[in-house]
Amino acid sequence: MAGHSQFKNIMHKKGKQDAVRSKVFSKLAREITVAAKMGLPDPGMNPRLRAAVLAARAENMPKDNIERAIKKASGGEGENYDEVRYEGYAPGGVAVIVEALTDNRNRTAGEVRSYFTKSGGALAETGAVSFMFDRVGLVEYDLKAASEDAMMEAALEAGADDVSTGEDGHEIVTAVETMKDVAKVLEEKFGEPRRAALVWRPQNTIAVDDEAGEKILRLVGSLEDNDDVQKVYANFEVSDALLAKLDA
Repeated sequence: MAGHSQFKNIMHKKGKQDAVRSKVFSKLAREITVAAKMGLPDPGMNPRLRAAVLAARAENMPKDNIERAIKKASGGEGENYDEVRYEGYAPGGVAVIVEALTDNRNRTAGEVRSYFTKSGGALAETGAVSFMFDRVGLVEYDLKAASEDAMMEAALEAGADDVSTGEDGHEIVTAVETMKDVAKVLEEKFGEPRRAALVWRPQNTIAVDDEAGEKILRLVGSLEDNDDVQKVYANFEVSDALLAKLDA
């Protein structure tokens, strides 16, 4: 998970520095509305909605905003969004998966394609790179929730596939089919998780030089700034020197 964690940390820092709060809330509200429309408008009975609400709380989205998005969906209001996945290659042969919610497929496809082209990469067919990732459930807790041993024991007993603890907290990886049950057991023991969602986990990561690394980070930044893009995943690692440069 080292490459995945490094990439996540880079984008987390970037998000905190650059993201406009209203844009973040808008994306979260869009996911909440879609999740509520696809199932029951009760987070306790709708795992996807539960994950969306957890993500919103993690970004300190006001409770009123969350409830308003759910009510919109249950009342049949709001836009209808299509779920779309794009796959492509960034510089250095790095694989990228982009998940989007859009009310105009042609617009979003054109914009995503232009980001890849400008970065020196290329958009590919669906399925071109996703075989290099595993679709898994991911449950995250802050370090203070439990000791490393306690989290490891509880997660494995609940049926998790993998557990890792680092300075950013506990990460519990599950099969897609068992994430709901594992998350429920852990919540009963340690309280509400920081995150519980289905993600794309790279099977291996590619170490890229600083020149390619900067291009890839610009590409990911452009994608994440797009209103329709919800999540971006990639299988690369950059040097500590580049990280230090970005943090400066």
